[in-house]
Amino acid sequence: MKKGNWEYQRRKMVEIQLIGRGIRDKKVISAFLKVPRHEFVPPPHREDAYGDFPLPIGEGQTISQPYMVALMTELLLLKGEEKVLEIGTGSGYQTAILAEIAKSIYTVERIASLLERAKEILEFLGYKNIHFRVGDGTKGWEENAPYDAIIVTAASPEIPPPLFEQLKEGGRMVIPVGNRMGQDLIRVTKKDGKPKKENFGPCIFVPLIGEYGWKNGN
Repeated sequence: MKKGNWEYQRRKMVEIQLIGRGIRDKKVISAFLKVPRHEFVPPPHREDAYGDFPLPIGEGQTISQPYMVALMTELLLLKGEEKVLEIGTGSGYQTAILAEIAKSIYTVERIASLLERAKEILEFLGYKNIHFRVGDGTKGWEENAPYDAIIVTAASPEIPPPLFEQLKEGGRMVIPVGNRMGQDLIRVTKKDGKPKKENFGPCIFVPLIGEYGWKNGN
C-alpha cells in the first residue's frame, strides 16, 4: 500500500474511531495522527492495521483496538512531563503513543521475542525516551519507581499490589480487571496512599500472566 493511503487510513481512523467516539485530548489525537500503526502489525495483517478491531501479533498476543489504546491513554491524564510504566509492551504501538506524549516510558514485557521486535520498530522510528525490560510485569519495575502513571495492557484478576506501591501519590493507573472472559476498565488514583477507583466500562484483554496476575494454565 502506498504511503499516502496509510496516511489517509490513519486520518480516517482518528476521525471516525477516536474523535467520533469522544476522544478529546489533543495530545492523544496528535500522537495517533503521527504514529504509523501499520509498522507495528505483522505483514499478514498489515492491510487491516487501521481497522476498528484488535489484531494478532504472535505468541497468543494482540495489538489492541485503536479506540481502546486511545481511551486508556486519555484516562492517564498525561501532560507531557510524566514518567510512565507500561506493563505489556506487546507490539510496541501503545508504547509509541505514550512516548509521543510523556517524558519517559519504562516498558516491561514477559515474552522476549515480542519485546525484541517492538524495540527494533521503536528504535527504527527514532524514539529515544523508552526503556525496555523482559520480566514479570505484575512486579513492575521497582528500581525506577515511583511513576506518575502506569498502564497495564493485559487483564488482571485484581490490581497487582507491587504496581500500586510503585505509583506516585496522586498518580493514575489504568488497568483491565476481571476474569478471563471479560473485564472492566479501571482507573486507580493513589490518594493519601489509598486506591480511588473509577470504572470506565467493559473490555476484553489477553490475560496478565505473572506472580500477581494469572498463573499459566489456571
